[in-house]
Amino acid sequence: MFAFAALAGCMPSMSAMVRARWTELYRGRPELQTAYALESVLDEVCFIVGPPLSVGLCVVAFPEAGPLAALLMLAIGVTALVLQRGTEPPVHPHEEHHQGSIIRSSEIQLLMLLMVAMGTIVGVVDVVSVAFAAQQGQPAAASIVLSVYAIGSCLAGLAFGALRSKLPLPLLFLYGGVATAVTTLPLLLAANIVGLSLAVFVAGLFFAPTLIVAMALVERIVPPAKLTEGLTWLVTGLSIGVAIGAASSGWLVDAFGARSGFWVSIAAGAVVLGAAVQSFRHLK
Repeated sequence: MFAFAALAGCMPSMSAMVRARWTELYRGRPELQTAYALESVLDEVCFIVGPPLSVGLCVVAFPEAGPLAALLMLAIGVTALVLQRGTEPPVHPHEEHHQGSIIRSSEIQLLMLLMVAMGTIVGVVDVVSVAFAAQQGQPAAASIVLSVYAIGSCLAGLAFGALRSKLPLPLLFLYGGVATAVTTLPLLLAANIVGLSLAVFVAGLFFAPTLIVAMALVERIVPPAKLTEGLTWLVTGLSIGVAIGAASSGWLVDAFGARSGFWVSIAAGAVVLGAAVQSFRHLK
C-alpha cells in the first residue's frame, strides 16, 4: 500500500515539473509542441512496457515485486531529475494581481474538467477491457487490448509532435475534444477482442494530441510563476478521472455485465465535448 500511495502521490507533480522545464526551455517556440509530444509518448511507452514487466516480476519473484520495482524506478527518476540543474527553471516572482491559486481561473477549471473526463475514459478502458476479455474466455487478451490503446496514443503523439500545424491552439483543442468524444462510441459496438482492440486503438489516436494541446494552452494561459501549479492541476485531473472511470465502470460491470461499463466512457466523452466547446469559446 505504501508503494501504491507513493507512486500515486508523486506522479502528477513529477510530470508537471518535467513539463515546466520543457516550457522554460522552449517557451514561445515551435519545439515546445514537440517536447510535449515526446513527454506524452514516453508516458505511453511506460503504459506499454510497465504492465507486462510488473506482472512478470510478481509471478517470477513475489507478489509485491512489481510495485516495489516501480517505486525503485520512481526514486531513481526523481533523483536524476533533481540533479539536472542546467534545465531547472528560475524562480519567477509572484505578481500582486496573480496571488491565490490558479484553479480559480475559469479557463483552468474547464481544462481540468476535460482532463478528468479524459482520465475517466482511460479508467473505463483499463477495467472493462479486462472484464470483456474474461467474458470472451480470453483473459490474457486484456493485456493486448490495453497495449493497443497505448500504442495508438503513442503513434499519434509522435505524428502530432512532428507536425507544424498553423491552426490556432483553441481550434486544435476543439477538434481534439470532438474526436475524443466521437471515438468513444465504437466501444459499445465491439463484439470480440479484435473489434475491441480496433475500437480502443482509434480512441487512443486522439488521446495524446488532445493532452499535448491542453498542456500548451496552460503555458499560454497562466503566468510563468504559476506554470507548475497549472500543469499539476491538469495532470491531477487526469489521475482523478482514471480513478472515477475505474470505480464507476467496475460497479456497472459487476451489476450488468462487461459491455455496460462502456456507457461511462460515453458519458465522459460527452463531458469532453462540452468542456472543449466551452474552452474554445473562452480562449478563441
